[in-house]
Amino acid sequence: MNRRKQPSSHTTSHTQSHAQAHLQTAKPAVAIVWLRRDLRFRDNTALNAALSQQSAVLPIFIFDPHILKTLPQNDARVRFIHQRLQQMHAYLAKHHGSGIARYHGDPLSIFQQLRQQMTITAVYANRDYEPYARQRDNRIAAYLDKHHIAFHTFKDHVIFEPHEVVKTDQSPYTVYTPYMKCWRQQLAQQWATSAYNADTDMNNHIPTTNWATLADYPSVSLASMGFTAMTNTPNADNTAQNICAEGTHIESIRTYDISDDVLMHYGETRDFPAQDATSHLGPHLRFGTISIRQVMKKAQQYHADIFQNELIWREFFMQILWHFPHTTTQCFHAKYEAVAWRHNEQDFARWCQGTTGYPLVDAGMRELNATGYMHNRVRMVVASFLCKHLLIDWRWGEAYFAEKLHDYEQASNVGNWQWAAGCGVDAAPYFRIFNPHLQAQKFDANLCYISRWVPEYNTANYSSPIIDHKAARARCLATYQQALK
Repeated sequence: MNRRKQPSSHTTSHTQSHAQAHLQTAKPAVAIVWLRRDLRFRDNTALNAALSQQSAVLPIFIFDPHILKTLPQNDARVRFIHQRLQQMHAYLAKHHGSGIARYHGDPLSIFQQLRQQMTITAVYANRDYEPYARQRDNRIAAYLDKHHIAFHTFKDHVIFEPHEVVKTDQSPYTVYTPYMKCWRQQLAQQWATSAYNADTDMNNHIPTTNWATLADYPSVSLASMGFTAMTNTPNADNTAQNICAEGTHIESIRTYDISDDVLMHYGETRDFPAQDATSHLGPHLRFGTISIRQVMKKAQQYHADIFQNELIWREFFMQILWHFPHTTTQCFHAKYEAVAWRHNEQDFARWCQGTTGYPLVDAGMRELNATGYMHNRVRMVVASFLCKHLLIDWRWGEAYFAEKLHDYEQASNVGNWQWAAGCGVDAAPYFRIFNPHLQAQKFDANLCYISRWVPEYNTANYSSPIIDHKAARARCLATYQQALK
């Protein structure tokens, strides 16, 4: 049936109303900032770059099941990330009417979902150097490129990337000292020419414009991902105590300390576990709640050379893992694969539980199990003890630390365990075997640390030594010598 033509005024009105409806249903155009190991606003390179362009900026975080599936239900690191994201989201909601979209799922699937929901003008992210992260980012980059979406990545997690501090022939350093010297030289040159200043180059004030404003920001709960939820209850000193839903105390990640006192006396006090004189920066650098540039700048201001060296070790091991990714599961020096490890599960269990009969070893393992932290001097002793006294494969210890340590960083964990076993780059010689008794006498002479974690020491209830030190040393030397023939 023919319809009579409507008056022109109605036609105009219909066109306007159709346009308005289209605008209401049009997908929002956003630039995505994909947060990973950079959970902060201040001095965040990718975030700064995104905020300088024209599109509204939407920060997102993806809880990746590939990573989460290997973690225990009460993992403090997952709770820490979850809580940090809640704090960042609340800040954006309060001050900028914006927020952080949080997802749980395969990253590629999440980006496919996001592309259906919004017009993505570009994706910004800070680079991650671990093997899985590189594979993940390559997948995302290929997907985005297929759909003509730019993927901008930036150096942020390190001062120097793996390819930046290399030998004159462009090959990687495999010994720390020459790497450290080259690293320091390049830093001096870089910061001299860039006039780097911690007060001006870092964002003390978050920009008030250019933030996306979604009607709803996706979020995920710990419980929905299979992890233990918690609440924060203030103690008498107003610090947060973590309590799980059932009311039991659960371990939490400590606040870092880069106070003047820590930095000025670090070289003198860092080896004594009872003094608790270290920075506890590890988890915060791992998850990026503080910028490595901020930390290094302050260390330089106080001429804390030994402290700086520890930060350089971190980047040394990162570039080793980048250039030699096989070291996650194999010895850097292949000849050490011939070591006849004992694979004794009972001895390994006693090491894990801190019942070896060697008080410094036991104190360290109990501290780790109770707090997710172990003093660095003690880490060297317990790692050496497992590999050389008990002749148990370094990979067993590396995996246990990976599960327990709040400051777990794959490159440093693998590098340090291979150092302890004598099979890695710049490794301690296999014949260097720590004497746990002498280490305790030297670094815990008053038994303050040991007494705290092994209260039954010097009583009839304390475990007998799992093996005699001299016998263990002789067995270790014979085993290594046989392997290296």
